[in-house]
Amino acid sequence: MSEGPPKTAEELFRFLDTLGIEHKTTRHQPVFTVAESVALRDEIPGGHTKNLFLKDKKDNYFLLTVEENATVDLKTVHQLIGAASKVSFGKPDKLMEYLGVIPGAVTAFGAINDKEGKVKFVLDEALMAFETINCHPLSNDQTTSIASKDMLRFMQATGHEPLVLKVTA
Repeated sequence: MSEGPPKTAEELFRFLDTLGIEHKTTRHQPVFTVAESVALRDEIPGGHTKNLFLKDKKDNYFLLTVEENATVDLKTVHQLIGAASKVSFGKPDKLMEYLGVIPGAVTAFGAINDKEGKVKFVLDEALMAFETINCHPLSNDQTTSIASKDMLRFMQATGHEPLVLKVTA
């Protein structure tokens, strides 16, 4: 097993186990969009996520994790998250370099691969109001359910202090 990123889903699950964090994973066909994943709602309760990998003009990177149906105003969200300028979407090569995932598999669990703290993680307040939230475990052919309070513990254990902010309309 290689030492470097990106971590696998199995390595993520072992990390959660070492933290004593309960998690449940459901395997499914690969899904690349929120629309494709809607069919899973009946079998996976809780808040489902949409993730926006963003950057500002100074190459500061942000991952916004919000409830799947939420709307984020990309023209003004930079003022809420502390970006140096308006934000745009980060490129797939930076997504892989920093979070170890491909487009369509973007997840807050990518924090496990961000060893150098290049990404600021923002969890939307409305999402965190759910008792359980659901994220891809570094691949888009499964969904992992975790308590929202445990997502905060996971983030802290990876060396990140996520912002919990109201970033959605």
